Amino acid sequence: MAAISSCLPPNLYQNHKDRMTISKPPAWLAVGASPRSSPALGSSITFSNPRRKTLRISAVVSEATAQAQEPEAARRLYVGNIPRTVDNEELAKIFGEHGAVEKAEVMYDKYSGRSRRFAFVTMSLVEDANAAIEKLNDTEIGGRKIKVNVTEKPLTTVDVSLLQAEESKFIDSPHKVYVGNLAKTVTSEVLSKFFSEKGKVLSAKVSRVPGTSKSSGFGFVTFSSDEDVDAAISSFNNAMLEGQKIRVNRA
Repeated sequence: MAAISSCLPPNLYQNHKDRMTISKPPAWLAVGASPRSSPALGSSITFSNPRRKTLRISAVVSEATAQAQEPEAARRLYVGNIPRTVDNEELAKIFGEHGAVEKAEVMYDKYSGRSRRFAFVTMSLVEDANAAIEKLNDTEIGGRKIKVNVTEKPLTTVDVSLLQAEESKFIDSPHKVYVGNLAKTVTSEVLSKFFSEKGKVLSAKVSRVPGTSKSSGFGFVTFSSDEDVDAAISSFNNAMLEGQKIRVNRA
């Protein structure tokens, strides 16, 4: 044994079976090392248990790779109907209870500076985003029931056919109103039912962002007479629908 050990360079031989010394470690190896055992690049580095360190390095690299492969659109959440008092910090704290938050941003009116009652939260992982939706959608914050969902959900073939069918059912008319500032949760059916309280609604539709099932935030309602249009404007302009004050005027 003495003859063998004498042939090995001193920096590659240790008596203890659970220690190993490496000269000039590659940069990637230092990722899993502790500050105590990570000297400057080019000097030697000693690990007390190389196998455990390798596993730790692999876990860190795997997590970083997984996050890089997950598109932001799948991690970015729309949060609607929040109280005006909720700011970025509070929102991040609420969502942080269900995963790692990358960014939280409340939308404000550029003229008044008031919250527009909705926000966007980007989670670090798709898994965290799904957990936040499951735990927070339809829960209350400050007495208001919030809506949480993925911002941009690509349309499936079924979704496309359903929206095309919805579009084809819309009955246009010269007696029509524009409805703005709609909550993302408002559907064509909800819009029709809401306006039917004050007149005979022929049809209603919510505009969609092209290529997605996401609401554009406005829609149209048609009536059978001009009297119904006037009644709808006087009754529903600045009225609350799904937690938001809507705007109604002639289209």
